[in-house]
Amino acid sequence: MVDTQMIRPPGMRAQESSSDAADGVHGDPGAPIIGTPSPADAEAVADPVTDFVSGDRRAFDTIYRTHVRAVYRYAWHMLGTEHEAEELTQDVFVLAWEKRAKIRVVDTSVLPWLLVSCRNLGLNRIRSRNTGRARFAEIDDERAGPTAPSAERVALDAALAAEIQAAVEELSELDQMLYYLCIDEGLGYDVAARHLGTTNGVVRNRLSRLRHKLRLRLNPMGDPS
Repeated sequence: MVDTQMIRPPGMRAQESSSDAADGVHGDPGAPIIGTPSPADAEAVADPVTDFVSGDRRAFDTIYRTHVRAVYRYAWHMLGTEHEAEELTQDVFVLAWEKRAKIRVVDTSVLPWLLVSCRNLGLNRIRSRNTGRARFAEIDDERAGPTAPSAERVALDAALAAEIQAAVEELSELDQMLYYLCIDEGLGYDVAARHLGTTNGVVRNRLSRLRHKLRLRLNPMGDPS
């Protein structure tokens, strides 16, 4: 396990460094989300991504400082509470350290992997949170009775959802994140670009290609246009 000092979720003010405070890691989730490593970090770790996946803890600290705000903001966007967002952010970076040798780097960045992991871990939390609500909802059969979808319709919808999810999982981490942000959640190109630290043009071009891939995957005999 990585040292607990290495993982500093945004809420741990007593342990955060002055550079963390200056970067505004904790607080308004609407603040800029792409962090910048300090000059000392950049000088100490010339190639943080390569060194990080090789197990260098200084490089991991640089990765953390660079991307913690982006991960925290996305966690807050998913869960809606500061406490849960802090916990999820910590979970993501702990997982990153444990899985460092298997991380796929996209365009020299681990941010897409971090955000996809944040989404997956966040969905697990949401499912756990909603389990109790679902059990109570199932009891109220009368309200759902005449308008409830047929078992066949439910099965078809579930099969389609599973097929779409399987197709999305074949994409790169960056394209998965673009799918979740722009198609699944309906966010604009500018918001997605800010989340991923890229430009609107890159988002637009990659979305066009991934939509084409998904159409071919889901309807290989149909019109690919």
